[in-house]
Amino acid sequence: MEKRVINPWTWQDNLSYVQAVEVKDAASTLYVAGQAAVHADGASSNSDMRTQLGIAIQNLETVIGEAGYECGNIVRLTIYTTSSDEFIKNCFDIFQDFVKRHRMRQAVTLLQVVALYETLNVELEATVVR
Repeated sequence: MEKRVINPWTWQDNLSYVQAVEVKDAASTLYVAGQAAVHADGASSNSDMRTQLGIAIQNLETVIGEAGYECGNIVRLTIYTTSSDEFIKNCFDIFQDFVKRHRMRQAVTLLQVVALYETLNVELEATVVR
């Protein structure tokens, strides 16, 4: 597999994402449903967004690992949140640590939504290649 990052500018570098990722000769692609702060017993977390993001990241890592893929090969990540302002102000460092830990180079879209399931306030959806 070959990945090529397309960044016509440099301003996004400090935001832990890229403008586009081209993938050639991928053996397979994994489309991961939105992962949120849902515990193993199926109960939704009622914690704050920061805590929920940590749980959502762990759940995303678990699904990707169970499928035999690596988080470093996430090429597309969509973040759904009930407050983009809160996410950027209070959670962005957790997101950046996640990206740095896996040496990810992924396209990202951050979307504010009216609501998520039950008490959830952040959800991560990914596309992974190998």
